[in-house]
Amino acid sequence: MMFHVVLHSEEDGWIVAECPALPGCVSQGRDEKEALVNIREAITGWLWAEDQKAG
Repeated sequence: MMFHVVLHSEEDGWIVAECPALPGCVSQGRDEKEALVNIREAITGWLWAEDQKAG
């Protein structure tokens, strides 16, 4: 499964990663690579939590 991820820089230098398809699924990192690793983990957690609600 693939999701569109949006990255943007904050004033403090952190990179914020958001997954618009999953409300509230946001993470961050010190650079783009770390932000992408972290948003993948956030997406996995978001999907797991939704699965728990349905089951």
